[in-house]
Amino acid sequence: MTRVHLDHNATTPMRPEVRAHLLHVLDTLGGNPSSVHRAGRAARAILDEARARAAAALRVHEDEIVFTSGGTESVNLALLGAARARREHGAMITTAAEHSAVLGAADEIAARGWTVTRVGVDRACRVDPDEIARLVAAGGVDLVSVMTANNEVGTLQPIAAIGAGLARRGRERPLFHTDAAQALGRVQLDLAAWHVDLASFSVHKVGGPLGVGILAKRKGVALRGPLFGGGQEGGVRPGTENVPAISAAALALEAAVREQAAFAVTSRALSLQLWSEVQHSLDDVELLGPPIDSEERLPNTLNLSFGGVDGRMLVARLDLEGLEASAGSACASGSLEPSHVLLAMGLAPERARSGLRLSLGRATTPQDVHMAVDILRRSVSALR
Repeated sequence: MTRVHLDHNATTPMRPEVRAHLLHVLDTLGGNPSSVHRAGRAARAILDEARARAAAALRVHEDEIVFTSGGTESVNLALLGAARARREHGAMITTAAEHSAVLGAADEIAARGWTVTRVGVDRACRVDPDEIARLVAAGGVDLVSVMTANNEVGTLQPIAAIGAGLARRGRERPLFHTDAAQALGRVQLDLAAWHVDLASFSVHKVGGPLGVGILAKRKGVALRGPLFGGGQEGGVRPGTENVPAISAAALALEAAVREQAAFAVTSRALSLQLWSEVQHSLDDVELLGPPIDSEERLPNTLNLSFGGVDGRMLVARLDLEGLEASAGSACASGSLEPSHVLLAMGLAPERARSGLRLSLGRATTPQDVHMAVDILRRSVSALR
């Protein structure tokens, strides 16, 4: 059976050149990058080169790159590390539609005595930057975390406007964190212009290996990480670095940033084709989030709600037919509860359970789209 993978927001296939590089480093590397002997120095040189490449791709300083085990650790290190370093009791603002990594970290911060405010989103999953500005103006806010791009519906948040509002607070402004895992390689990033202090990334979203994340930490930002040990990664993330995977990750990151503009054009055109064909093939279907042609939407992401169909049952049926998709975030795919993102957008629980995320990748073709729509038509009709 020919299978169609439209779940690239969960993970992407590793790029062939990245896989070849990973295997080469695995075969030739023999030292710990913290060792001072020849093999250790060779490993350190590979690690340093990867850090320089990642920094150049993200347009930050090399000292601002921290390698982690993935996006979730990068988020937790940023938020919990900032909270631990800031003061014992503080205040944090985030949104109700964040990834579970952010919401889980926020719950832990609240359990440690902080006040955590979750700002709502509108029907398109967009947060109001003026509401965040008003909350910050009231005083006492130490940390703000708003994702760049929503992982379930693809909404691009007004990060530039939020950052500009925080910057106007001057020296009293709170730290600004963004979960940019889904935005990487799909939209242009400018952390400095957005006044972002901390940004979390996961390279398996862009053709890199699983198990490598990046935290971009602006110089001068203090973090107290939860782990204790050696002084690796600037002392905030101790433990011997996974040099082969990190080196391969830097290669994937470079390629994703280099190809971002072209990918945005091709994936947006395919997304338009996909939505058009779905509309002509099925009734009672709703596109969730911003309009399909909106600049406030990731170019590769659609979330469709099919009336009278349970999203998890649909995902299972599609899998049997050869189409790989998801009913929301892959990290919450086993949950029986409706998507917290769709509920935050104001959907009724029954409709929120019907959401289906389709996310396109670098290798997606027009033929893949035709096949996906044909499988969707058959599967939805069978479940209604």
